[in-house]
Amino acid sequence: MASHDQSYKAGRAEGRAREKGEQTKESIKEKGEAAKQKTSETAEAIKDKTTGAAQSTGQKSKETSESAREKAEEGKERSGGILQQTGEKVKNMAQGATDAVRHNFGLADADDDEHIYPPTRKDTNY
Repeated sequence: MASHDQSYKAGRAEGRAREKGEQTKESIKEKGEAAKQKTSETAEAIKDKTTGAAQSTGQKSKETSESAREKAEEGKERSGGILQQTGEKVKNMAQGATDAVRHNFGLADADDDEHIYPPTRKDTNY
């Protein structure tokens, strides 16, 4: 009977060991699924943050380049205006110098002299 009793006890121990093994296996599987889910959520959050940061950076870059373009355009317009004014001044000075030379050498017409030396009135009927 001892051998039957030993077989019975061995069978029970084997059954408990299998049950314990199944429970451990199930626990490990659940923990693995939880870790997988957590990793997936973390990866998705990182992806969202990265996408948001990239979009923000892209928008900032676009705004910065637009601002730089506008400032360059303003500078171009400003320098164009300054060059225009300088050109007009040089042109007027050259015309004045030409008129003075023509007058000094007697090459000016009477009409040319009038704007430099307006006629004087000798009319006394004021």
